Amino acid sequence: MSVNGEESVFTSLQQHGPLAVTDAVHISRPFSEQTRRWVKNLCRERLSITKYRALRSQIFEFLDITCFAQIDELLKSPTRQSDRSHRACALLGNMFGLHGTQREVEARVYEYARTADAVVNSLKATILNPYASFVATTNEIEVANDPVDLLLIMFNDRYHKKARFEARRKLTLMNLAGSIDQRERETEIEEKFSNFLDFLNDYVWSKNLKIGEHDIVYLHSCHSPEDFSCAEVKVLSAAEAKTVKPANGQKLTLLKRRRFSAGSREIPIYVSIRKKPPEAKVLKLLRKNQKNPAVAVDDELGLMAVLDSVADIKTFQLHLTRSAARADSLMVLEDISDTLSGSSSYRTTATG
Repeated sequence: MSVNGEESVFTSLQQHGPLAVTDAVHISRPFSEQTRRWVKNLCRERLSITKYRALRSQIFEFLDITCFAQIDELLKSPTRQSDRSHRACALLGNMFGLHGTQREVEARVYEYARTADAVVNSLKATILNPYASFVATTNEIEVANDPVDLLLIMFNDRYHKKARFEARRKLTLMNLAGSIDQRERETEIEEKFSNFLDFLNDYVWSKNLKIGEHDIVYLHSCHSPEDFSCAEVKVLSAAEAKTVKPANGQKLTLLKRRRFSAGSREIPIYVSIRKKPPEAKVLKLLRKNQKNPAVAVDDELGLMAVLDSVADIKTFQLHLTRSAARADSLMVLEDISDTLSGSSSYRTTATG
């Protein structure tokens, strides 16, 4: 399901939906022609009315007001805005299970704002790079980390439509970041990550290597001049790599490998341990069209291993399960697929 589709759970971010950001704000003119058109559009679907009422109630409680007309009064009173900001952070702290002083809770909420900015910057630098100028957040929105300030910007007609949408987007992303952080604390993911590293160092990797020690090797690869696809690759030692000067279409890539013991053999293995940054978890929820933080958190830890042969892969799988047994645990290998020779939809033909 698409985030922008009709089935999206992020209704308020739909730019052509019933709750879309309009060209101008009309909260002080409830009987204007524009407001009447908006109400008529909203009433086309009963579910949209229900969502609007729920969202309106949340806004009123968050700002401690009883009607939209009071928002104008807040916009003209910095002192009242400051009072609402302190109250809002306390409410968010209770909602996300944050403990500490008011300053500590506010600092954590501001971290959620920075995560929201990181999500947009990540998209801007990767898949949406061709549209970076359009995706880039307005300076005024990027420096605004207070949720009350962002919420009031949505109702401030001094701000352009794009800026008001960005404020709404940032609040939505902050909410996702907060729910993910709460889920991580509930599941003690940091402690599990530390225990996972201890398990690898104590039971999986070779005792002939110190913790953090790697074997340095180089990949000598040859690439097609048309599309730079890899046609051939060889593993070279550090000494062998010194004697090689890459020609056109060739590349030397440094690789740090660990080793594990299988009987009397020491088998080299390249390992990447996955622990997603906060913005990656938020992006996963957007990609999956989900608000449930468990979708992004519960599979956060992962291990990617690259070995020299299929036989070494089978040996490592057996070594992992036996290592878990020696650690008085049980490891189950699930969702095993072969992207080199299998029939998976993700099958690859790259030599490297």
